[in-house]
Amino acid sequence: MTGDLTCGIDIGGTKIAGAVVDGDGAILEEARVESPATDPTAIEAAVAGLVAALAARHPVVAVGVGAAGYIDADRSTVLFAPNIAWRDEPLGTDLSRLTGLPVTIENDANAAAWGEFRYGAGRDVDDQLMITVGTGVGGGVIAGGRLLRGGYGVAGEIGHLCVVPDGRQCGCGNRGCFEQYGSGSALVRATREAAVGTSLLARDLLDRAGGDPAAITGPLITAAAQDGDRFAIEQLRSLGQWLGHGIASLVAVLDPAVIVIGGGVSEAGDLLLGPIRDTFANALTGRGYRPQAEIRPAVLGNRAGVIGAADLART
Repeated sequence: MTGDLTCGIDIGGTKIAGAVVDGDGAILEEARVESPATDPTAIEAAVAGLVAALAARHPVVAVGVGAAGYIDADRSTVLFAPNIAWRDEPLGTDLSRLTGLPVTIENDANAAAWGEFRYGAGRDVDDQLMITVGTGVGGGVIAGGRLLRGGYGVAGEIGHLCVVPDGRQCGCGNRGCFEQYGSGSALVRATREAAVGTSLLARDLLDRAGGDPAAITGPLITAAAQDGDRFAIEQLRSLGQWLGHGIASLVAVLDPAVIVIGGGVSEAGDLLLGPIRDTFANALTGRGYRPQAEIRPAVLGNRAGVIGAADLART
């Protein structure tokens, strides 16, 4: 164990996860509580309680918090959060007062990207692009060993790259965003639509869902594909193609050495990574005449956020 101990917090829609992390990225203890997502004051109290419980057993010197939303350049204020009623919320100041410790706030996807960069799949490079494929599409960018935050702290909103002008309506208010085509939600939506229209091809998957297309979920699709269901495999291939195209566009701008794929849908493994790699290789600008970034699966799982947030609290 090296370095000071810090506490990493990951605020989710249904739970708040916390961990004490040492300077090697190792978790010494972790805990979680329910997230009162509709009540910002209650969220702060829950985070403070979780930190207090962990700090009572470990000499924690600082706290890093990963939160979904736009975080200001000072890493203290949540400018906007899509699923929590935070608008110009002084979360860092409030939590520092409640915990008595220095608090650093970071976007949750950025925190996960930093965790993978420091201690996971990207630890051997200085330039990393991470894509998290879950309900939406998130991620973060490491350039020259530094987290890319932009002039106002809100860089890295990968899911809102426009890939289809005038395409599907996104929750952000725009149309055609990457996450409307390359996310777990997009996978489920497209599979349900296809299952209704091609019932013979989807028969086995529908049987798994009890005959109800509305009961088809991402984990159900992945499990069916892993069991060899051709219809489910094709749905994952289509998702991988969308992701491969989007990643090729991002790489044309960012030129990372490694692309890390995380999030719940990434549990499909090569059934998803294979189509991503193939499409990326065929869509990359200058293909055949430039080094091609390696696409790797994330290795820290759902702990990447707390590990990354805890490490960012040291910087």
